[in-house]
Amino acid sequence: MAPVALAPSPITPTVDFDRDGVQHGFLRLPYSRDDSAWGSVMIPLTVVRNGSGPTALLTGANHGDEYEGAVALFDLAQTLTADRVAGRVIIVPAMNYPAFQAGTRSSPIDKGNLNRSFPGRPDGTVTQKIADYFTRDLLPLADLVMDIHSGGRTLDFVPFAAAHILPDKDQEARCFAAVAAFAAPFSMRMLEIDAVGMYDTAAEELGKTFVTTELGGGGTGRAETIAIAKRGVRNVLRHAGILTDGQAAEGQAEASRWLDMPSGDCFRFAEDSGLIEACVDLGQPVRAGDLLARIHPIGRTGLAPAEYRAALDGILAARHFPGLVKAGDCIAVVGTVES
Repeated sequence: MAPVALAPSPITPTVDFDRDGVQHGFLRLPYSRDDSAWGSVMIPLTVVRNGSGPTALLTGANHGDEYEGAVALFDLAQTLTADRVAGRVIIVPAMNYPAFQAGTRSSPIDKGNLNRSFPGRPDGTVTQKIADYFTRDLLPLADLVMDIHSGGRTLDFVPFAAAHILPDKDQEARCFAAVAAFAAPFSMRMLEIDAVGMYDTAAEELGKTFVTTELGGGGTGRAETIAIAKRGVRNVLRHAGILTDGQAAEGQAEASRWLDMPSGDCFRFAEDSGLIEACVDLGQPVRAGDLLARIHPIGRTGLAPAEYRAALDGILAARHFPGLVKAGDCIAVVGTVES
């Protein structure tokens, strides 16, 4: 039986992706609601094009409580000029715009986690419609895809750029070359614990060069991590030959340290709920068996805390951010250090 053809996306861009110059506009998604019967979700975007050349698709706020990408890309959209571009740059600073406006990981409209909603549906929820438009309309335009993440309100990371181990080793090499060009303090060979429905997967399955990041967290953006995002975006655009501003790539005072997530042993998940006591700070070295955190019961005094220890040698690459933790939460990630 032949596959059923999908309906066209209901999203309409207010820009012409094939026109030279700088255009600021929206992805307009009809959304009928109580306060606006014929309303729309208006997702801001900028297109900067100058002749032929590769296309970069840059996104932030895939999760609405992650801010480094949004700041870096709103800034890039305001400052990038066509005369410094060879090819095309498509900038979407707040990919999940409803979540971004609410400051939440998932959409307040349908509770959809955009980064678990791909490939999406043109006749689905608001979040699924956004995912479908990126899958069928924007990703095919791109050669390079960069999606800037941080830890949001519940996680905190050492700042790193990352790519995934891929079956296509040529594609994998392109991805890790772009990660190196980003020049974050850390570079990660990343393992996902839940890759189903991810934007990463949708881009990689189309053969794109894909780079992501985790740049801090806690539901805010620090001056340090925002500067890393701004610098890294321009570095990768220069690496791809799209940004032609004549400037050299900006790197760290020291070379980026490469980390690996070789297995599920990197992750520690809470089996208890309570008050978390961090025993190691981000970036500090740990050895297998070292104490990472304690979880203290909070229902009464006099009870011993549960202890959580590292399963392998490395550094603490991520941690649970809020002071209270629930069973099932990821409380720590150890990244191994490549020699």
